Amino acid sequence: MVMGSNEAPNSFLPLSVVKSSAWWQLLCGALMRIDILCLFPEMFVSPFSHSIVKRAEDNGFVKVVTHNIRDYTHDRHGTADDYPYGGGAGMVLKPEPIFEACEDIGQLTGVGNIPTILLTPQGRPFTQRIAAELAAQPQLMFICGHYEGVDERVAEHIVTDELSIGDYVLTGGEIAAMVVVDSVVRLIPGVLGSDESAADDSHSEGLLEYPQYTRPEQFREWSVPPILLSGNHGEIAAWRRRQSLLRTALRRPDLLDKLTLTDKELAWISDSLSSQR
Repeated sequence: MVMGSNEAPNSFLPLSVVKSSAWWQLLCGALMRIDILCLFPEMFVSPFSHSIVKRAEDNGFVKVVTHNIRDYTHDRHGTADDYPYGGGAGMVLKPEPIFEACEDIGQLTGVGNIPTILLTPQGRPFTQRIAAELAAQPQLMFICGHYEGVDERVAEHIVTDELSIGDYVLTGGEIAAMVVVDSVVRLIPGVLGSDESAADDSHSEGLLEYPQYTRPEQFREWSVPPILLSGNHGEIAAWRRRQSLLRTALRRPDLLDKLTLTDKELAWISDSLSSQR
């Protein structure tokens, strides 16, 4: 991950290097670039310096650049928010610095019409399907709301989509951006090493994932299901499918309404649920 306009810590590349390398790789089509506009870019250092996102950056699949919205203000106090017109509690993020930041990023990369996503509790619910759609984009920009949100003119004239990670309120959009970016990056082809890893995840096909087991085969009084030790890949696949169906029916029955299941699968689910009552 790279810190944006503000001076980067010693462990990050200088901005001049980031600009040249990111632009070159964007031209070559070898890299997804993700820009994040926020008030607290330091929040992203730890989560994006480990695991999948870090490996994806190291291997050239993605470049994540954070930008401090205050760096695009023009007063000595770095004022990025103000009181809402019409009164009310809280503060609202001002439009000027956000517009300038977005325009600066567009000029930097030379990419027009960058998909620009506002993280807000008013957005449409984020899903695995949306993550897959975003993973196909060469460049994304995220705007992290804060306080009482952003000036509506940002949403009207810059933002192309608004996403929410759940029906609850966070202090700011930074954590929501971390969730969305992590979900998107792991779906970039090649990031996980095996495309099957992402394909088997919960929600990838509309179902929750089947149970997973590893060594030891016997732990205390609990054993791994014998079918997983059989070596019969067809039977294992059928068992996993049934387990996904049952787990989804038990924990997220609402998801089944969105799927087209066979009569045999529906009957098996009904019988399995009846036997557990």
